[in-house]
Amino acid sequence: MNIPVVVYILGRVMQVEGAFMLLPAFVGLLYKETAGLSFLLVGGIEFLAGLLIILKKPENKSFFAKEGFVTVSLSWILLAIIGALPYVLNGDIPHYLDALFETVSGFTTTGASILGSVEALNQCSKFWRCFSNWIGGMGVLVFVLSILPLAGAQNIYLMKAESPGPTVGKLVPKVKSTAANLYKIYCGMTLIEVVLLLLGGLDGFSAITMSFATAGTGGFGILNSSCLEYSPYVQVVITIFMILFAVNFSVYYLLLTKRFRQAFGCEEMRWFFAIIIVAVIAITLNVWDMFDGVGEAVRHVAFTVGSLMTSTGFSTVDYNMWPEFSKTILLMLMFVGACAGSTGGGMKVSRMVIYLKSVKKMIEQYIHPRSIKIVKFEGKQVEHEVVRGINMFLITYIFLFAVSVLLISFDNFGFTTNFSAVAATINNTGPGLEMVGPSGNYAMFSPLSKMVLAFDMLAGRLEIFPLLLLFAPTTYKR
Repeated sequence: MNIPVVVYILGRVMQVEGAFMLLPAFVGLLYKETAGLSFLLVGGIEFLAGLLIILKKPENKSFFAKEGFVTVSLSWILLAIIGALPYVLNGDIPHYLDALFETVSGFTTTGASILGSVEALNQCSKFWRCFSNWIGGMGVLVFVLSILPLAGAQNIYLMKAESPGPTVGKLVPKVKSTAANLYKIYCGMTLIEVVLLLLGGLDGFSAITMSFATAGTGGFGILNSSCLEYSPYVQVVITIFMILFAVNFSVYYLLLTKRFRQAFGCEEMRWFFAIIIVAVIAITLNVWDMFDGVGEAVRHVAFTVGSLMTSTGFSTVDYNMWPEFSKTILLMLMFVGACAGSTGGGMKVSRMVIYLKSVKKMIEQYIHPRSIKIVKFEGKQVEHEVVRGINMFLITYIFLFAVSVLLISFDNFGFTTNFSAVAATINNTGPGLEMVGPSGNYAMFSPLSKMVLAFDMLAGRLEIFPLLLLFAPTTYKR
């Protein structure tokens, strides 16, 4: 383990977060809120601490998969620990554990909240909640890679550890250029959404914060009613962008470089849109009589399906009131999730497709034992290591899920509440069903349960293994 380079990168991450805290501090100044000083104080101290850490540059800057996983995991934990402090200092969230839960939820783009009233927060705290969604959407290490030279080609291990999905590749030969291109696309799409929301009548603060939360597929809104009070136009814009941000960003890079055949030939994207369309049709047929016309039903159903499948977590209706058939589909969509290489959560469409193709392969081999079958995805053969990796991911995912449900059951809430709470946090969705549905929150859970669910949020965002690696004693051996 190359500890000096890990510490050095953590120092860089502290500098980045410290600099980012200047934005909510500026919002506090703009709205004449003394609460903004908490962000200025914490951000300033964190930036200086990071500066002191990086003064001693590591002699050996190389690192591999192990260092990449550990660095990413520690970075996200550090971001949450420090990012929670301003909430406590300015009194918006007085208890640190609640503030930590909220911050972990923000950075992991989960959107699960302990707040009874979002509107009671200071404007600077509202901004920080939504901005944390935006930061976590693409990943802070991807941002660091886009602006800072670290360890040459070997920093692909950082991107692999932080990027969601079974595999991650480089768009261009240099990892730094790949990271920079990803953030350019991310910022460009966010800006387009801001403009469209402004055209829909939202004020500047609302347009920016809602775009941040949509881009990161995080779902932290600025109203207690989430998106219910917004106009149909605004709801449609948010629906479209929730879905667009859940598509693999490589598709957008291919479109920008005019490789249209490759872009539109993306198998995962086709499956993703097909699942959304089928789900919208099925649920609309089940709930259309609960709305004033089919058009309104389609709008709310499409919003809800897009929100939960992309793991955003916004809402325009209380889907807890929908029939069991519709709620079951929504719960299943939480598990499927978004595309790999996007800002969305869940198990990822690519994994689900490979699982289905692997099952088909096994059935065919039972029928024709001597035949040689291979699993293909995106027109290429899926290597055995990739199949083995996603199988181990599923086994670990199920084990962690079961243990989490067991641990939070000590609070003695209903099974649906417990099951959906774990499903919503480990899949980075936010709202679940019953007590943790769109009209509820996570405040009633005990400190132990909140820590378990916060761990699930981190595990879900980092795809489990980078976080588990921290608990393996052999990780720290040289």
